[in-house]
Amino acid sequence: MSGLPSASAPVAAHSVAAPAATAQRELHALYRRVPSLGDYGSMTAIEERWILPKARAYEASAPRFGSAGELLSALKDFLAEEEAALPESATFLAEHATLEQFTTVVRQFALDGLTESESLLPVVPRLPYRSAMAVFRVLIDELGCGNEEKAHSQLYRDLLTELGLSLRLEDYLDETVPECYAYVNMFHWLASRASSPQYFLGAYAYFETSVLYAFQSFARAAGRLGIRNDAYYTEHLYIDSYHSSHMRTAIRALDEPDLAKIWAGVRLASDIVATATEAAVARARETVA
Repeated sequence: MSGLPSASAPVAAHSVAAPAATAQRELHALYRRVPSLGDYGSMTAIEERWILPKARAYEASAPRFGSAGELLSALKDFLAEEEAALPESATFLAEHATLEQFTTVVRQFALDGLTESESLLPVVPRLPYRSAMAVFRVLIDELGCGNEEKAHSQLYRDLLTELGLSLRLEDYLDETVPECYAYVNMFHWLASRASSPQYFLGAYAYFETSVLYAFQSFARAAGRLGIRNDAYYTEHLYIDSYHSSHMRTAIRALDEPDLAKIWAGVRLASDIVATATEAAVARARETVA
């Protein structure tokens, strides 16, 4: 459709430059505790410098979709274009990264893996009922349907254990790069801080589909390196087609969809996830092979 931005070209009004490491780390700490009045002020100040300008710019530049179906068709095209133009870092990870380099990438995403989907739960009561139920079906899977062994965070713990890494969140605070802090913080913001939960719907509809190609390089690397506990990656490749369908249902179920906000969520997630992945692989490449 005319006016659809290229998947590979960010909106010119706001390049995705990662905020200062200290700001993202502070925001991560603020999101993980019951905030005081002063904490709310700190959160707002960091969000105003970081994610709000991006969200506003993507919302303002969104195509004029005529319906949710038209937006979902555009999302399908956007994802196909992105998959066809995967960066060189994906090939590096899949085919060339050493065990030490792969382990470095795993460490960079540990803040997310150890707490996966916990931050998403607050979005459910913020959504209209039918949309909320579709999202909740996704979150039930993410949390292993109440089975601790199947929860995605436990699958990540199994991977960390095989690689000889800590299971303590605190042990990753000093080494996580700002872009990977932003990756974790984005989900907190989308679920409980954004002015509308419709940003979340766009972002998670994008995320649950993009994982189907984005995690291929992780799964291939794990297989090539002989890692037994690769289920964190292979499970996502299996289950996220189902999740993708439910997220599209969540969007279609809206009686009054704000299509510009949903599209802004798509673009935000694409931006921040790609930036975090590139930063993690760059950090891995600094590791002596």
